[in-house]
Amino acid sequence: MNANGSGAIRGFRDAIDAGLPCNVKSSDEKAVAMMANLSLFDLTGKKAIVTGAGCGLGRGIAAALANAGAEVVILDIADAAVDTAAELTASGLAVHAVKGNLLDRADLERSFHESVRVLGGLDILVNNAGMHDRRACLDLPVESWDKVLELNITAVYQLCRLAGAIMVKQGSGKIISMASMLSFLGGYNASAYAVSKAGVAQLTKSLSNEWAGYGVQVNAIAPGYMATEMNTDLLHDDVRLPQVNARIPAGRWGRPDDLAGVSVFLASAASDYVSGAIVPVDGGYLAR
Repeated sequence: MNANGSGAIRGFRDAIDAGLPCNVKSSDEKAVAMMANLSLFDLTGKKAIVTGAGCGLGRGIAAALANAGAEVVILDIADAAVDTAAELTASGLAVHAVKGNLLDRADLERSFHESVRVLGGLDILVNNAGMHDRRACLDLPVESWDKVLELNITAVYQLCRLAGAIMVKQGSGKIISMASMLSFLGGYNASAYAVSKAGVAQLTKSLSNEWAGYGVQVNAIAPGYMATEMNTDLLHDDVRLPQVNARIPAGRWGRPDDLAGVSVFLASAASDYVSGAIVPVDGGYLAR
């Protein structure tokens, strides 16, 4: 092993020895206190974009980040984004709406840059926008397959590239994408969705490898079964619904506010050494 390698190992050993809880000395008390300080979760002054946040999970995430102190742009094609931004602003939060069609690559880029201009910078990107087509493979035309993948993975990739260019240059940033239970499982009547969400998980890991060394953490949240508009059909499926319910140890479906804590964590300094993680928020579904 060369001298540089030996030095690196000694450096790691020194860092480990200094950080072991059993070796904490009085001189380390400030560091220990800082780790326990809730200010690590404070997003005051941070600038965030949350896509697809006009309603559902995205709205809950946008509200959570804003309540933690961030200034937030809701980037969404839906008119509900304007209403949501107005409602959150009326409650004393700093929230804006920018309309953009993420299925149109040129409009995606335009609306992203407009969002950054409104915010005056960018620290946090949440790739929440997505769609599902529950038709079986033999009933799903390739055009519908393309649409699901365009929004769920290609748009995520494009937004990550745009955000990454800013974050890598400034030496800091947080990117959070929405994965799924179907990042891990095959699902049922979900071929396009499952492929897209598996792609989100792998993209998250790959970009983490590229950007963690620049101070940019890239992670994903994998929600379990959530009682949102996207799952309306499933909530009325007399066959699938009992099967899903039987596998959730928590005994209920998730709600948008169930993602609030993990979203703030992954967007804050509390997660500065967390990167490339796919975090399930599923009521124990995967562990069953």
